[in-house]
Amino acid sequence: MTQAWKYIAVLTGVLTSGSHSVWAVEKVSAALDFDEVMEEQRIAEVPIESIQQFVQIYGTVKDNYVEEKSDDVLFLQAIKGLVGGLDRYSRYLTQEEYKQLLQYTEGDLATADFDVSYDSHAHQWQIKNLHENSDSFQLGLNNGFTIFKIDNQELKNLNKQQVDDLLHGSIGSSFQLQLNAKSPVITIVRNKKLDVADIESELLHNQVLVLKIKVFQQDTANEIKRLLEEYNSNKLKAVLIDLRNNPGGLLSAAVETADLFLSQGLIVSTQSRSEGDQQFQALPGDDFPHVKLGILINGRSASAAEVFTAALKEHKRAWIIGEKSYGKGVVQKLFPLANGAALQMTVSHYYTPNGLMIDGQGIRPNQEYPWPLEMKEETYLNNVTELLLKHKE
Repeated sequence: MTQAWKYIAVLTGVLTSGSHSVWAVEKVSAALDFDEVMEEQRIAEVPIESIQQFVQIYGTVKDNYVEEKSDDVLFLQAIKGLVGGLDRYSRYLTQEEYKQLLQYTEGDLATADFDVSYDSHAHQWQIKNLHENSDSFQLGLNNGFTIFKIDNQELKNLNKQQVDDLLHGSIGSSFQLQLNAKSPVITIVRNKKLDVADIESELLHNQVLVLKIKVFQQDTANEIKRLLEEYNSNKLKAVLIDLRNNPGGLLSAAVETADLFLSQGLIVSTQSRSEGDQQFQALPGDDFPHVKLGILINGRSASAAEVFTAALKEHKRAWIIGEKSYGKGVVQKLFPLANGAALQMTVSHYYTPNGLMIDGQGIRPNQEYPWPLEMKEETYLNNVTELLLKHKE
């Protein structure tokens, strides 16, 4: 029996000899050789009934599972379950995953470590340009493999842009991939940084300026201000900010961008048990008070994009068109561990100016208008801008 298993037995014995809850000490006896594991642990109250149940389940799995599993494997699985079961964002990071995450810059846009192409004969999307030393190759993927679904969305009727939109997201985030209808789901981390323009601008024939923001970055607010001044906002009939598939990015950038169009009031607040509550207020002065503003969102508009959308919607500064957003409104923090691994854990929630929680709820548009798959994007954007122009403020 390994030291880890001995520790469970000793801990259980101590707990069962006491009251219904005990205080766990920072270090255990050196005789058990657990100084490295338990060193600098915070004192926490341990409920005896839960520990007893865990030990019972652990022993049952250890003795009866069809394949023999080491204590290290079972403990790691238990830890991952503990953290991963909190919500859809919190997770245990291995040493390698933690090192990789530290290389990322918050607000960067990324994709998978492979490309895709459409096989017109098989009518399927296939993996290409996958290298043998890549993470996805290590997971069992290979060039020529067909992709059935990404995040539960079938690909067969999608165009290249729509498939890329599913592959793209904030760096370090993940998506679920399925090769065929019966194959298991594979989790792919977006770890290939995309060098994309912060904002793409296009002035349509109806004098509506469309600003496509792919992710909120440090200079997003300054770039929007520059573009509106360049196009002369007084001569524009309206401005449509396209946040479809925007995974978020920097909260500070979303706040600064919202402040361009608000003269006062709350933009967003955060509530946290351990970090304290915060409020982000608009500064006096609206840079573009006469600009008619619309925001286009879809089911992949998330996080900072939702913060921005909610603020302008609830202050009645913008008309929101599209479909309900994703519903990710959390602040996460990294907790490094002594063994080089780390916990990535949710510590705060975002709340709209009206006090509504974004996470799990999303932002509903003022006017529902999803993009029909058979419609060209150019036609869709023209229709959206016409809806915006018809709206009376």
